[in-house]
Amino acid sequence: MSRSDRRLVFVDIDGTYAHHGAVPAAHEEAVVAARAAGHRVLLCTGRSAGMLPRGILDVGFDGIVASAGCYVEVGGTVLVDRRIPDDLSARVLAALDDSGAAYVLEAPDGVYAQPGVPERLRALLTAPGGPDGTVDFLDMVTVRADLSQTSFAKATYLESAWGSAAVLDAVGPGLGHVPTSLAHADDHSGEIHLLDVHKAVGIRAVVEHLGAHDDTVVAFGDGINDVEMLELADIAVAVEGSHQRVLDAADLVAAPPLEAGLAAVFAELGLR
Repeated sequence: MSRSDRRLVFVDIDGTYAHHGAVPAAHEEAVVAARAAGHRVLLCTGRSAGMLPRGILDVGFDGIVASAGCYVEVGGTVLVDRRIPDDLSARVLAALDDSGAAYVLEAPDGVYAQPGVPERLRALLTAPGGPDGTVDFLDMVTVRADLSQTSFAKATYLESAWGSAAVLDAVGPGLGHVPTSLAHADDHSGEIHLLDVHKAVGIRAVVEHLGAHDDTVVAFGDGINDVEMLELADIAVAVEGSHQRVLDAADLVAAPPLEAGLAAVFAELGLR
């Protein structure tokens, strides 16, 4: 395989590579085969590096774009590590506390929450008729009574008394809001992030670091926070049932993880 034939493959985790933190064996096999064929495969996730499902990296990846572009690591080298500045982070904490939300702060080195929040989130995410979300990250949470000195790249919250527009208005300029990928989205949950950072920014850092080109990029995703990376990719793959904006940005549609859709498209594209 010539250098120009090698692809940079970026794969979202929740709802694309994994279902509620569980990865189909066929997806792991597809990643191993693609890398053996000379392609580079990287995770590209809204999760922080400290919030990855246990064992997900064991199969072997060439790098990770985490916190929706705020953290980028390739071959053990950290290329990007951006955090929300102190003045903005104080506004985030104030807004989420005032709204009564259950929230976690995500950083490359860990996930942080106030006492009682992990239990509240677990009960919420596993309740009959509840949002049916991913709970694997709750085992990784570090509890702190005072979060004011905690450095973080993103905040994820559920069960706010305020709608998302009110939360965004309270946190003020410089920050954006997207639906959370950890649970079925509603207007009282979401993720707060730096406005000028998204997954495509992280991907561009990888492309430049490796001296590659945008026309080598293949991207797989299912969420609103995947739109920019799909628009950047030479070949963009959305997961069946994704939001219409995600489908509109895609060239191909894959079946969901429970049907090993990523493995099928890897084969279709000749990546394995």
